[in-house]
Amino acid sequence: MRLHRFTNLNGKIILLFITLNIFSCKQFLDVTPKDQISDDAVWTDTGTADLFLNNVYSGIAGPFNTFDPWENFTDNAMNGVNGLASRVLYSPAVYTPNDAPNWWSQYANIRRANVFIEKVTASTLPEDWKKPKIAEARFLRAYFYQLLWTAHGGVPIITNALDQNKEGDGIFRARNTDEETFKFIVDECAAILNDLPLKAEAGRVSKASALTLKGFCELFWASPLKNTTNDKARWATAAATNKQVIDLGSHSLFSNYETQFYEDNNNNVEVIFAKQYLGGTALGSGKEGLWGPWIVGGVQKAYGGVDPTQELVDEYAMANGLPITDPASGYDPQKPYTGREQRFYQSIVYDGSFWTGAEMVMKQGVGSRNATDLSNTNEATNTGYYLRKTLNPKYAVNGNNQLNSGSFIIYRYAEVLLSYAEAQNEAVGPDASVYTAINQIRTRSALPALKAGLTQAEMRVAIQRERRVELAFEERRWFDLIRLKLAEKNLNGTLHAMKIEVVGGKTVYTVIPAPEGGKKFYPEKNYLLPIPQSAINQNTKLVQNPNY
Repeated sequence: MRLHRFTNLNGKIILLFITLNIFSCKQFLDVTPKDQISDDAVWTDTGTADLFLNNVYSGIAGPFNTFDPWENFTDNAMNGVNGLASRVLYSPAVYTPNDAPNWWSQYANIRRANVFIEKVTASTLPEDWKKPKIAEARFLRAYFYQLLWTAHGGVPIITNALDQNKEGDGIFRARNTDEETFKFIVDECAAILNDLPLKAEAGRVSKASALTLKGFCELFWASPLKNTTNDKARWATAAATNKQVIDLGSHSLFSNYETQFYEDNNNNVEVIFAKQYLGGTALGSGKEGLWGPWIVGGVQKAYGGVDPTQELVDEYAMANGLPITDPASGYDPQKPYTGREQRFYQSIVYDGSFWTGAEMVMKQGVGSRNATDLSNTNEATNTGYYLRKTLNPKYAVNGNNQLNSGSFIIYRYAEVLLSYAEAQNEAVGPDASVYTAINQIRTRSALPALKAGLTQAEMRVAIQRERRVELAFEERRWFDLIRLKLAEKNLNGTLHAMKIEVVGGKTVYTVIPAPEGGKKFYPEKNYLLPIPQSAINQNTKLVQNPNY
């Protein structure tokens, strides 16, 4: 019976699971079990080989089925679930060298990619099939290394499928340097570029995917964490690569900021690379139940796992395009939700807003179960806000139902524009191309263009604000806090909430410290995560990151 690679349903890749007997011993009586596929057979058929590649894709992590995504470890959000402690960043009590699943999962993913590359390279499969598929696997391997590099710094670069039976202790490698790891990732992206399609199937790798990964790593390399001398050439390199993505012409901004994250718009013109979900199965997304508002219309619908902070809310501009700190903006702290930009209303559930047709009330003393939880005793918001962005109201029915097929967007065109603007501004200053990139994003959200004549420093502030708001809750804030060395400032101190009371018939808004809103970041060590002790115990050539 022929095994097909995948079924395409409404533009979504549905992975087929089979048991692959990849590392088999000699079969009993040399009879291949009928429910398995022998190793040799996998690499003689494009369909079964592609199933193995699908398994490599399945290693891409997504945040949609956790109470505590990485956004909660930043200054954008905190966890509203009673008893969870993401408010403390990764002090030894929360993140220890024994608690680093990122390390083990990424190296498992890298091994699968290495197996695929080796086996397909040595196979007799058609060359026109092999080249793009090997390029996809090399991209995925580079992506997994990027996750390791941005978390841990230099790591062992392994490009073959290690076999301890053949290599013995030779499988244990020392860490490559920070620069070597960076260079490996960007060189891989450059090497595979011509073997990838301009337009890829849903969930697959394209030219823009490879360039965007390369451009992101170059931006990270150019940023203050890595670029201590502020070498302008690094910024220019990052700008040039992101400009290549723009010049491809394969992507553009989707018309609607809010609905671009809904499953009906999966793989739209803005999406460069995304993890696919299959709603109604174990591969579906349950973010609506895990992250959404707790009580809706008197009924529990979710757990409130992601509560936006006052710090983030204050970054949303007024509809006139001015930040709320500008005296000319018209912002009234006693009418804080009036006259704000579109993205605020599309991203945040606030007091007096509606979710699935019910008014959300966060006021104290009026009997609302959604009143700001000042003591962290239940799943009501700890900040006075719930999340709206990326959540599809039709799936806000109750609990982690995993009904949603909406993709987790890893790279989208708006980020490319923001990265280009940032890198170009740092390389040469706020030239016309910087304004063009930023203003495209502002125009989509009905904001006026940035005023002309900004200095480089003023443009830097504007870009950082735009990036924070545009990419909020998309797992990008952590990278920005680290690479820009903002974590030691933004993650040391207390995050804030909005307390809302009715006094003399008038609603009064007061910004207060959020319950358990304190975070602690140790700059002498926390810009890198520790190598897990379990890895060091296995491989004595590994050296722990400083001060752990």
